[in-house]
Amino acid sequence: MPELPEVETVRLGLKKLLVGKQLDNIKHDWPKSFPNAVTDVENFAIGKNIINIRRRAKVLIIDLNSQYSFVIHLKMTGQMVFRSEAYNFGAGHPNDSLIGNLPDKSTRVDIAFTDGSHLFFNDQRKFGWMRLMPTTMIQELDFFKKVGPEPLSKTFTPAVLVERLNRRSRSAIKAVLLDQTVLAGIGNIYADESLWGAKIHPLTTVCDIPKNKLKTLHQEIQFVLKLAIEKGGSTDKNYVDAEGKKGSYMDFARVFRREGLSCPRCGTIILKIRAAGRGTHLCPKCQKLPR
Repeated sequence: MPELPEVETVRLGLKKLLVGKQLDNIKHDWPKSFPNAVTDVENFAIGKNIINIRRRAKVLIIDLNSQYSFVIHLKMTGQMVFRSEAYNFGAGHPNDSLIGNLPDKSTRVDIAFTDGSHLFFNDQRKFGWMRLMPTTMIQELDFFKKVGPEPLSKTFTPAVLVERLNRRSRSAIKAVLLDQTVLAGIGNIYADESLWGAKIHPLTTVCDIPKNKLKTLHQEIQFVLKLAIEKGGSTDKNYVDAEGKKGSYMDFARVFRREGLSCPRCGTIILKIRAAGRGTHLCPKCQKLPR
């Protein structure tokens, strides 16, 4: 599943292409992928213009000038593909649908715009969804009510991180970082990278981490996420950005998927263990588990 930087990369690319476009018609082939009433689509989407594209955690939000929005979760195999005479851009999990003729057998939603361009929501495994709802009601969805703060927001301070982590003070830090109700959008790759940067063992219990290391962890979380967005994501499981370009963050990864290689900080061989049910990478010298 894409992590925060991958979805943010998609958002940035699609925002350049879609804002201002007017919806002409919408077709869909799978009710669970497009769980919307026909009357709502006709009244609040068709004929309306896109005014913004946002992100919350790993979810995309396309705002319309009808005060309704499409809330989109790409899940594991979702794609957003824009096609026009001048442009051919794909965003999301790559397969031939990014470059082939559309719609195809993986297309769940086809949004046609009045200028003849199209936005396709493709999803091979049918886990993703595109829901139309009043913009003011988005925050009332269970997911948005439970999801933690955005780690790149101006209000996300070291004190906020400590407060959120202390909600699971007896749990291992890696598991807590992956908990979307604690922090939004951090997945396996960036948890490993942040913990390496802060010199914290992934199995360390939250209450055993000194405050100075938690402050460093805050800095590392923001550093790795910003770098990943700058580099277009990690392309973990072949994720790509809004121009069909693979992200290059993995070229700069310091610990993730580097098992058997030397730690770039101390030269010790990086190990891979299991933590929070996930493959986890660490330096046994830099990231010692407290006794």
